Amino acid sequence: MAGGKADNSKSKANTKGKEKEVKKETKLGLSVKKDDNFGEWYSEVVVNGEMIEYYDISGCYILRPWTMSIWEVMQAFFDAEIKKMNIKNCYFPLFVSPGVLQREKDHIEGFAPEVAWVTKSGNSDLDVPIAIRPTSETVMYPYYSKWIRGHRDLPLKLNQWCNVVRWEFSNPTPFIRSREFLWQEGHTAFASKTEADAEVLEILELYRRVYEEFLAVPVIKGQKSELEKFAGGLYTTSVEAFIPNSGRGIQGATSHCLGQNFAKMFEINFEDDKGEKAMVWQNSWAYSTRTIGVMVMVHGDDKGLVLPPKVAALQIIVTPVPYKDANTQAILDTCAATVSTLNAAGFRAEADLRDNYSPGWKYSHWEMKGVPLRLEIGPKDLEKKQVRAVRRDNFAKTDIAIDGLVEKVKEMLDDIQQSLFNSAKLKRDACVVVAKTWGEFAEALGQKKLILAPWCNEEEVEKDVKARTKGDMGAAKSLCSPFDQPELPEDTLCFASGKPAKKWTYWGRSY
Repeated sequence: MAGGKADNSKSKANTKGKEKEVKKETKLGLSVKKDDNFGEWYSEVVVNGEMIEYYDISGCYILRPWTMSIWEVMQAFFDAEIKKMNIKNCYFPLFVSPGVLQREKDHIEGFAPEVAWVTKSGNSDLDVPIAIRPTSETVMYPYYSKWIRGHRDLPLKLNQWCNVVRWEFSNPTPFIRSREFLWQEGHTAFASKTEADAEVLEILELYRRVYEEFLAVPVIKGQKSELEKFAGGLYTTSVEAFIPNSGRGIQGATSHCLGQNFAKMFEINFEDDKGEKAMVWQNSWAYSTRTIGVMVMVHGDDKGLVLPPKVAALQIIVTPVPYKDANTQAILDTCAATVSTLNAAGFRAEADLRDNYSPGWKYSHWEMKGVPLRLEIGPKDLEKKQVRAVRRDNFAKTDIAIDGLVEKVKEMLDDIQQSLFNSAKLKRDACVVVAKTWGEFAEALGQKKLILAPWCNEEEVEKDVKARTKGDMGAAKSLCSPFDQPELPEDTLCFASGKPAKKWTYWGRSY
């Protein structure tokens, strides 16, 4: 570059001033590090990464296109899989009459503080207030009793993609705890418990795939304790994730066997093949936009979002790097041609051709948004018929010949997807501590660990654990008893009660 040392330093000073200005103007860069203040970091990342915008009603968030595209990828996968299981989509109203809501006492008690009510129409009070669904069992099941008459009407397998509202809570957190969120909820009815049990696990495996294959987040499949199961259900299975930075477990998705409890309440009876009256066995299962928050927490870093290629709205950003006296038009044309080639091959690629931002600013912008792969094209790349590829997960740089671009990009994206999962699993596994005594348990809890402990499986003992660990950070509770149970020697005692242990269970604080 032309100019002496003095000019160069002056130019650097001006650049620094401009960078500060740009940062302030565009909110580029994070003000806190992930390890220093995790909550503040998370709030900044989801806003600066253009995933959400805060709304003027507490606990409600605008889901921006960057978020919705991720949700749509997961939705497309899950919807196709449940259709293979002959589950049909439907839609039930948002509103619930109080009479129907109160019919299932145990169930609604679990949701009572969270139910929002419509009490007015214009200036007039409603004669009977109407609830907004916190979940749809009580909305749907009166109609199941109408539609199911004989064994030929079974199984009845319905799913809806919708929103639900849960009002009462403290500490709203985007995606993780919000007053309104998007989800799917499946509601199925069978003639036998065997069929219901089989579906519970089939759906749970789909949830594992959503997390591990798409979001690159490791999860544990297991069963909830009686205290933590779905209110009114027979048993609850779940996939549980863990956030190393906060030391908290998080329920990723749930698949419940409801047994015959709701069938009794809503009189969902049928005539079996012997002409005898029987009650159906039911399941319900759901995953929500919480999944996206878990992904952000697990993979994000001090530069912003880190998106797994399978779900990223944009997998590849192509950036021109024109220098002074370079053939800028040739560089721009090559960028456009590269994008066309990649999109034709099935990738989601775009070029950032804005001329009012420097290449460095663009790098920071797309890093903040978590785009998995950046391709840079400058004059030297043009000469050598190559592009420079920069990975978002580890910032490794590689020069790729334009001739073999499609194959190499596919290989790199696959590797990024797998590397994100491997890295997340290593971090999660490093947080697992086996605790066989109360002392070991208390120490591990203080270190924000995910604790695997032998347990007597008694509800009173779990209540006691909650009471003994209650504090500013919240009490510990059981997260799940993993299906993949380690060996439990006969003389093993419960970590909390000293009674004979019946199973291994994961414990910790949770969201």
